[in-house]
Amino acid sequence: MEKRLEQLPKLAEEAKKESLKYFATLKKRTPKNLDYVVQELHDAEFKKTDCLTCGNCCKTTSPIFTDKDVERISKHLKMKVAGFTEQYLERDEDDFMVLKTAPCSFFDESDNTCFIYDVRPKACSEYPHTNRKKFINISDLTVANTAICPAAYSIVEALKKAVPMVSKVKKRRS
Repeated sequence: MEKRLEQLPKLAEEAKKESLKYFATLKKRTPKNLDYVVQELHDAEFKKTDCLTCGNCCKTTSPIFTDKDVERISKHLKMKVAGFTEQYLERDEDDFMVLKTAPCSFFDESDNTCFIYDVRPKACSEYPHTNRKKFINISDLTVANTAICPAAYSIVEALKKAVPMVSKVKKRRS
């Protein structure tokens, strides 16, 4: 897994332009069964992917913490919301509450587990968001996640094969 994680940013960067173009085309002519296809690809990928062998999302990025997340996690940690927020969170450039540090403060690098797994942020429980309804609406996020999550990368590459977008090139008559 380590070797795959080392290669992932480069692979994702090489595929990024093609992926963005693919999703731009897909947005123009979205198949009615796209969510179903992506859900099938997601399920197939996570039958063979064990996040505990990776943990790259926890090592490198921060989820967005909603107010409900902050309240739930604070209560679990027996902290006041203000104290939890002050100790762990900050506002990012988009005005979202995110962790101050990476890797995640609640991540145990010895075994890739989470100290607050049962009450983790909604964004963590949904990551990498490849099984969402109206999947096409988060295609930019999905492409960004391909550089972090090997499963997201595999799902996007499989999607390109499952739902190919053939560009029609008009031939000139001579």
